[in-house]
Amino acid sequence: MRTLALAAIALPLAAGNANAGGTFSISIAPQSAEQEQVMRAGLMVYGLVNEIQGSGIRQRGTGNSAGLRQLGSGNAGIVHQEGSGHNGTVSQSGNNNAYGLFQFGRNTNAQVSQSGNGATGTTFQFGW
Repeated sequence: MRTLALAAIALPLAAGNANAGGTFSISIAPQSAEQEQVMRAGLMVYGLVNEIQGSGIRQRGTGNSAGLRQLGSGNAGIVHQEGSGHNGTVSQSGNNNAYGLFQFGRNTNAQVSQSGNGATGTTFQFGW
């Protein structure tokens, strides 16, 4: 909840000079087992709706690059890009990790690395 409140305050500030270009990111990490289950379920639903089985990359736009690197078993990684000029990777080592990287607009850059077992997270990145 606190993360969403900060995002609501920061978004208008970040968009103040839209012609200058820039990025705005929100990363969310669950703080309890219940939150982790909800986030993991959300990533699974996203995968089902977008016909991604376990892990995958979905891109719309031009000049985008994306990658997934996974070592271990039961990992689920998603890279979703809409717009142009995005660069995003998710690297997972260990078992039963889940991460979603969602990039929108243009010219965003993110590299996510997960290690260990049972980690979950999501990043939303917006570029202009």
